[in-house]
Amino acid sequence: MNKKIAIVLPIIVIAIVMAILTFGKKTNSDAPYKTASGLVFGTSYNITYQSNEDYEADIKAVLDSVDLSLSPFNKNSIITAVNENKNVEVDAYFTEVFNLAKKVHAETEGAFDITVAPLVNIWGFGFKEGHFPTDEEVDSLKSIVGFDKVRLVGKKVVKDDPRIMLDCSAIAKGFAVDKVGEMLKRHGVENFLVEIGGEIVAAGCNSKGKDWSIGVTKPVDDSLSVNSEMQMIIALSNCALATSGNYRNYYIKDGKKYAHTINPKTGRPAESNLLSATVVTNTCAEADAYATGLMTLGREKSLDILKKHKEIKYILIFDSNSVTRCDISKGLKQPDGTPLTVK
Repeated sequence: MNKKIAIVLPIIVIAIVMAILTFGKKTNSDAPYKTASGLVFGTSYNITYQSNEDYEADIKAVLDSVDLSLSPFNKNSIITAVNENKNVEVDAYFTEVFNLAKKVHAETEGAFDITVAPLVNIWGFGFKEGHFPTDEEVDSLKSIVGFDKVRLVGKKVVKDDPRIMLDCSAIAKGFAVDKVGEMLKRHGVENFLVEIGGEIVAAGCNSKGKDWSIGVTKPVDDSLSVNSEMQMIIALSNCALATSGNYRNYYIKDGKKYAHTINPKTGRPAESNLLSATVVTNTCAEADAYATGLMTLGREKSLDILKKHKEIKYILIFDSNSVTRCDISKGLKQPDGTPLTVK
């Protein structure tokens, strides 16, 4: 892929494999741990897995397939053809992501919306060149944004207005992580960590027989992506994690910060005291979408919605009178096995 699925390089969560010399799980074989890394979707990927076989070619094939289905930066992708109103049938990947996006859209009360693409583009954060828009331009584009204006009929996308465009950037990267993990499982791999630009699926244990350790970056404004200071480190196994934040992809105009998360209801960059949202759940695609939706909603509304979804664990980092604070759900733990708590 020559260009990225998302302008932002959301290296908000950094996967780090840590050797912790305490009692832990034992690996299920004597096979070595292998690594595969590279660039994809405009960011990096790092994959560690235990196997006697080399699956680097299989990993690349999965990533290429997701790119060809869902990347609006790929001129030959299915989503590009949909956005250009070509007569195209969508594939299984597109269908799965579209249906999951629709589900999360409903569960976040419209905060997560893949039809927000025209607004993301005009604000300069999308797959087309943008500019600082006028109020009239924003209000005009809001009329073609909304999941109720687009649907799948068989293998065809049907739009109420041909100007409607889709952007799956906030879910496709997590989806790719899931698909690589599924491929490894089909090959019988039980212990692996798949990370693409900070979105993660962790299964089994690391080479020391411990849960995988994941560092959550401290959310400070960092447009050059050079900050690596950790807010906290958590232990993960057999689950997925994604983080969204507004401190890497933004610009300043007339002294005001404009970040990449666009509120589909207002048509403007979301404004709240929420600095980052980390979601831990069963699939990375769902975690990816929820993290974006929560950033759009803000802290208070996010907590209201999360109360209804006990299966979702979370870390919300927010600003309280210029002091960084955290909301942490029960069930997350530190690498030493103790509960992750607010300190």
